[in-house]
Order: sequence, then structure tokens, then C-alpha cells
Amino acid sequence: MNKLLVLDVVGLTPRLLEHAPSLRAVAAQGWQARLDTVLPAVTCPVQSTFLTGSMPREHGIVGNGWYFRDLGEVYLWRQHNKLVQGEKVWETARRAEPGYRVANVCWWYAMGASTDWTVTPRPIYHADGRKSPDCYTRPPELHDALTNALGPFPLFNYWGPTASLKSSEWIVAASRKLLPQADMTLTYVPHLDYDLQRYGPDSPEAIAAVQDVDRVLAPLLADAREQGATVLAMSEYGIQPANRPVHINRALREEGLLEVYTQAGMEYLDPWKSHAFAVADHQVAHVYVSEHADLAAVRRVCEGLPGVELVLDRAGQHDYGIDHERAGDLVLVAEPGAWFAYYYWHDDARAPDFARGVDIHRKPGYDPAELFFDPDDPRVKMRAGMALARKKAGLRYTMNVVPTDGRWVKGTHGRLPDDPVDGPVLLCSDPSTARDRLAATDVRDLMLELAGVSVPATTT
Repeated sequence: MNKLLVLDVVGLTPRLLEHAPSLRAVAAQGWQARLDTVLPAVTCPVQSTFLTGSMPREHGIVGNGWYFRDLGEVYLWRQHNKLVQGEKVWETARRAEPGYRVANVCWWYAMGASTDWTVTPRPIYHADGRKSPDCYTRPPELHDALTNALGPFPLFNYWGPTASLKSSEWIVAASRKLLPQADMTLTYVPHLDYDLQRYGPDSPEAIAAVQDVDRVLAPLLADAREQGATVLAMSEYGIQPANRPVHINRALREEGLLEVYTQAGMEYLDPWKSHAFAVADHQVAHVYVSEHADLAAVRRVCEGLPGVELVLDRAGQHDYGIDHERAGDLVLVAEPGAWFAYYYWHDDARAPDFARGVDIHRKPGYDPAELFFDPDDPRVKMRAGMALARKKAGLRYTMNVVPTDGRWVKGTHGRLPDDPVDGPVLLCSDPSTARDRLAATDVRDLMLELAGVSVPATTT
């Protein structure tokens, strides 16, 4: 077997690779290929396709979240590995090599996975409402080994207005400690997600972000060379310029299809009584329709909304491999430059309090505005500092610093790329496996080939 380092450098494209000499050296040693991603081109579906070799219709991960019909709740960013249906690459490898050892450093759906080493973000939710940064590990003793060596996992640098290079530095440092022990090391590097969404993929900040992440990866790539590990580096999607949010839920509400309920003057989405509502997820939205009789009316609303390019029913979803029961009755794809906002209220005074915070588990849709301190509030950083002081004093606090306006977002993703140079890319240090183009569903088999694992046929 061959030692293998698998890097998910989210947001990397052939165009951005020009600014990443350490990653370019991987391709120079081996090869570079166009990587055809899946719809929606967002983290959880793409990673699940990489790891299972199947489309969302088979593995069931239709977005970063969806409407759990049996619970009547919208949930994003769940963590249990059992949500991914099908055999994962390390389970496939172990059918041939029962002792095959795998480390997962921050790839999603890590909790409960059968990997040998697991590291994934997991805050401490205190009884008084405070949230502290931390991570979950397997084996349990790995937690103290990593935090003693590297400090606590920098959760507030992993997402939110203070998201920065610091989280990728921690993840890479943890990977360096696990690489010598594992046969396969899976490492997720999130840094390009931040400033490319904040400022756009063509901005000076985007170029600086690529240079920074390349510099951070250099020691891990050097370790791989010294340890004789093959390097496979890839991205899930490319980030495109964004210029307009699409308010799908507000449109459905205006037509009397979406309902809310009110508590303490705040409006909350009522999925149980709504005729239709959307789970917004970057440039894709899943629209759930309660009664088949309403489907035609909902479709007309969606098709008439500026910024919507495709409205896919189950037959249309089949063409993209996303026709799973978890998917919306309609799946919308945005036009270039457009993206779906989750907002359903018309008056900001009636927005729920979580709308102004970083609250990825309570919002019924993805919110890229969480990457910003509200630019319209000149006192926002002072208020954030006061809230942090209250937290450190052990008092309850509210970090209500996020704007409720999507106009600040300059980068987005989710639709299939219009130009391969701005789509995902795959790099490999082993020249013997070279090819020009690869589908996301082929990545699992490439991992096994690079690892030198000959997989037996599945027995029934």
C-alpha cells in the first residue's frame, strides 16, 4: 500500500492555481486535471460524492442541509456520518486491507465515522447559553494531545466575521501530526471560502488568500514528500462573482404560500403550515411543497422570479443526479451572479434574533452575510467587544453583529461552472495515473488506485 495525503482545498481553480507555487509543484511532479463537480456544488454533497463514488441521488446528501420531513425541521450542517448513505472509501479499502488506517481532519460528516482518527469542529454549548470553541476527536485522548500542542480549535476563525487563515493553520498542523501514522489522511482546508465570498474571486484579497493558503500548506506538502506519501489535492467548486441575492422565500410569502408564526415580536418560519418554502443553499434552493395540488402554482412563482435559471422537478433532478427523497419537490438553480438568500421576513424589526448572529444551526438556510461585521453599523466592532467581555465574565451575551442584507456578498457557488478555468481542479503527484479530466464520482476510485488497494467485488 502507498501512503496518501488527500487535500480538499476548497475554492481552488485553475485560474487561482497560478498564485500557488507549492500546489503547482504537485502538478509539476505529476499531473493536473479538470474536475467535473456535482449539483449542488457545495461542500457536503461534493465531499460525499468524493468519498462514496456516487451521486447525491444515491448517497442522499442533497445540500449542506435540507428539510427533515419526518421531524418537520430544517437542519443545516448536521455531523453524523450515518446521514451519508453508502460505503465510504476507507470502508471499501478495508474490504481488501482490514487494517487500513485513515485520519479525517475536518472533512464533513465526521462524527460517528469509522475512521481511525477523527478531528472535527464541535463547540462547547454551556448550560448558561455561552458557546466556546472546541473540537471533537476520536480517539478521545487525541483531543488533549492536539489542544495542548496547538491550542484550542479556533472555531471563531473557522466561520463568521472573524474567519481567517488561523483555522487552516490549525488544521494543517493537526494533519502533520497524524500523517506519519495514517495510510490515508483526509485534510479539509477552508481558507479560500472566506475572502473569495467577501470580496469576490477576482479581488486582490482573493489573490492574497491563495498565496496565504499555499504558504500554510507548504510544510505539510514537504512532510508528504519526506514520508513518501502521494499527494492528491482537489477542490469542490470554484467561487464565482456574486452581485444579487434572490429572495425566494419572500416571493413565496407574498403569494400566500409561506407562513410564519410570531413570538416576542419576532417572525419564525412555519414549515408545518406553509404550502411551500425554500431551503436556500448558495446558488441552489430546495423548495418543499406540502400538497401536490400546489406544485404548479409554486413552480410559476419560482419561474417568474428574476435570478432563477432552472426549476427542476423530480424528472429534471434526475438529469443532475439529485433526485433523492431529501431533495425539494422543486430544486432551483440561480443564474450566474445570483444566489439565494434565506430571508423570509419583510421588516427587519421582525427578524428573529438569530438573523443578526452566526447561528448556522438555527437559520433555515445558508447565510453568507455571517462573514461580515455589519458595514452599516459604525459601532459594530465596539458592540462585539462588549459582548465578548460579557462572555469572558461568565455573563449571558448576544453577538448580534451580522447584517441582514445580502448586498455585501461578492462571491458565491453552487451552480455548475460555466468555464472550466473557474471550476474545480484536481492535482496529483503520481504521474503514472495521469488523465486530463475526471468526474467527482471517479475520485473515490482514484484514491484507491493511488493507495495501491485492489478492491474485491462487493458480495451480496
